[in-house]
Amino acid sequence: MNTVKKPLTPRIPVQRRRDVVENDAFAAFTRRIIRAHGRRVADGDVEALRDLVALSADLDDAIGEAVIGLRQFGYSWAEIGQRLGISRQAAQQRWGDRP
Repeated sequence: MNTVKKPLTPRIPVQRRRDVVENDAFAAFTRRIIRAHGRRVADGDVEALRDLVALSADLDDAIGEAVIGLRQFGYSWAEIGQRLGISRQAAQQRWGDRP
């Protein structure tokens, strides 16, 4: 019997880092918007309170998506945990079960 072997495809190295210069400015902008929303609610906009609280769930979802993306990009649980000031086990327990 003659079997044909498929050629091995070379593994493409994972690019680990993207140069993104606006992260600090973007995060600061986001914090300013959230604080402004809180001040708006505090000034009597009770209807916006629910939306402000919903931002917490949106933020948790965004963090989960970011961690999943970093894992797919090649970062280890240890590297992610180190940036967050937690152990790799804690990071994996919190975000490891996401699809």
